Amino acid sequence: MNAPMKNPFETAPANGEATEVAPDVFWIRMPMPMVLDHVNCYALADHDGWTIVDTGLGTKKTRALWTSLLSEGALSHLPVARVLLTHHHPDHVGLAGWFVEEHGAELITTRTAYLMARMLVLDEQERPTRQMEAYWRSAGMDADILQQRLNERPFNFADVVDPIPLGFRRIREGSELRLAGRDWVVRIGNGHAPEHATLWSESGDIVLGGDQLLATISPNLGVHATEPDADPVGEWIESCEALKPYANDSQLVLPGHKLPFTGLPARLSALIENHHSALERLEAWLQEPHTACACFPILFKRKIGAGEYGLAMVEAVAHLNHLYQAGRITRRRNDDGAWIWQAGSVN
Repeated sequence: MNAPMKNPFETAPANGEATEVAPDVFWIRMPMPMVLDHVNCYALADHDGWTIVDTGLGTKKTRALWTSLLSEGALSHLPVARVLLTHHHPDHVGLAGWFVEEHGAELITTRTAYLMARMLVLDEQERPTRQMEAYWRSAGMDADILQQRLNERPFNFADVVDPIPLGFRRIREGSELRLAGRDWVVRIGNGHAPEHATLWSESGDIVLGGDQLLATISPNLGVHATEPDADPVGEWIESCEALKPYANDSQLVLPGHKLPFTGLPARLSALIENHHSALERLEAWLQEPHTACACFPILFKRKIGAGEYGLAMVEAVAHLNHLYQAGRITRRRNDDGAWIWQAGSVN
């Protein structure tokens, strides 16, 4: 029987402040202007300087908080030597370029995270592309939301991410690092983001989990116009199973959002079960045909607002793709270009 999940730290540091959660390991929060209003970053101290793990968004506010923390706050006694990115999402890589250019930091991440971030920050669109529109229609996007999106500038990575430097140090599955007086091994996960790095201390006391290992929420598993037939749900479940042998009840998991926790084996089992349960509900719902966006009530069991609509849509498509590729449901196009999904095998 696995120990239940617990939160050793009940109160998070204020935005731009640091809390020491283990010797030479500091927990920092940076703000985000959305429902999930923060991202967790970490600073690991060594004789030559700090290793910053994830950065927050590339905004004036976040940059000012880091500047204060490094110049007069808890991190002011050491320079920044390295910035390590767990994955390529904007809230984790936003200021990587600033740390490299302004502080002379070395950039460390996985190859896929680096290439994704560098590609996306260079890809600015003033209007939605034809591929975006086709994808939105294929998901059965609400007509009013579709029209609004077609007539506005889409979100661009470069809006909140500084230019990604030319050059980095690669980490991959099994890579070893020496940080904060500890030896760490890199374990790779997928599903939420391709080639997402997690760091496991060899002493067994700490895991830097990024968004691969969250306590009370499940990371978004989304399918986007760039790869409309992707199966991130399958990759996610496979990754959780692959990480289970390295987990123990006493490890302090330092996640990308929410509170640090212990009880990782139980949490990994719960994350796996949550998606199996969602897939079963979805398959039952599809005894009648539906578009992806018509599956929100059964998948999320709550009303989806305008601010959550995009994330809900890409996650609904992800679960449908998984069932379809497993041969458990079928699909056909309607006259509007939307996929209509229904339970039953292809044969």
